Amino acid sequence: MDRLTSMAVFLKAADLGSFTAAGTALGLSSQMVGKHVSFLENRLGTQLLQRSTRRQSLTAIGRTFYERCRVVLAEVDAAEATARESGITPRGRLRVGAPVTFGSIALAPLVTDFLRIHPQVEVALDLTDRYVDVVGEGYDAVIRLGPLKDSKLTSRALAPYKLIACASPGYLAARGAPRTPADLSEHDCLGFVFASGQPFAEWSFDKQGKVYEVQVRSRFQVNDARVLQSAALDGQGIILQADLIVADDLAAGRLVQVLPDYETPTRPMHILFAATRPPTQTLRRFIDHVVDRFGKRSGPGKHQPSRGT
Repeated sequence: MDRLTSMAVFLKAADLGSFTAAGTALGLSSQMVGKHVSFLENRLGTQLLQRSTRRQSLTAIGRTFYERCRVVLAEVDAAEATARESGITPRGRLRVGAPVTFGSIALAPLVTDFLRIHPQVEVALDLTDRYVDVVGEGYDAVIRLGPLKDSKLTSRALAPYKLIACASPGYLAARGAPRTPADLSEHDCLGFVFASGQPFAEWSFDKQGKVYEVQVRSRFQVNDARVLQSAALDGQGIILQADLIVADDLAAGRLVQVLPDYETPTRPMHILFAATRPPTQTLRRFIDHVVDRFGKRSGPGKHQPSRGT
C-alpha cells in the first residue's frame, strides 16, 4: 500500500471516529479503511486506534502520529502546489506600493522590465510617501524604508538606502567646500520636505563612531528629490540625497561629494507582503525580481541602482 494514502485514510478515520464514516467520505469500503490503518500499525509495530463496535479512538502513540501525519501531508500538498505552479505562466494583476523617489527613479524601470518578461501580468504601481496599510488597502507588495515594526507582514531585505552630500563644482568654487559638518551652517543647503510637511533640517554624519548633527539652513525646500537634484546642478546649494539619484552626476563630475571623510546616513529597506496568505506564483516572481535587482549594492557610479528613497 502507498504510505501517504494510508496516512490520509488514518487521519480521516481519526477525525470521523469510525471506519464506516471515513470510508463513506473517501469513497472506500470500511474494510479497506481498516486495511490502511492495519498497514500503518504493522509497519510501526504499535496500535494507533482503539477499536470498539461503535467508535475508534486514538491511542497515546496514535495521537502523536496523527499530529505528525497532518504536518507531513500538509507539506506534501504545499510541495505539489509549488511544483504545479512552477510550470504556470505568471499572469494577473499586482498592486505595488513604493516611496515616490525610489519608485519613480529605480522601481519603475524594473517594473517595465518585469512586464516585458511576463506579458500576461499587469502592475499598478502606487507611489506615495505615506505609511500604507498593506493588507487593508489591498497591496500585494510594498517597498518600505526604515526599521520594520512588529506586523503580520513577511519581509525580504534589500540593500540599504544611503544618502550622499554633494554640490556642483560651480557652487563649491564660489562658496568653498565644507571641511566639517558644522561648516554646513554657513552654506545654502537645499532641503527635502517630508509628506507630513516637516522639513529634513537636521543632517547627520558619522566619523570613527562619533555622530555629528547639524541644523541646516534651507532657503529652498521641496518635496521632490529630483527638483533638489536640478537645483544642485544649477549651483543653488548642497543637497543630501539618495545615491541612486546622484550616482550618474557624481561619476560625470556634474556634482561633487562634500565631506567625503564622513559616513552619511543609511536606512534599511525591505519589500513586504502579507504573511496571512501564500504568495501567488506571479507575486513570487516579482519579489524575486526586485530582490535580484536591489538586494545587493552596486559599485559607485554604476547606472544600475541598488537602493533608494
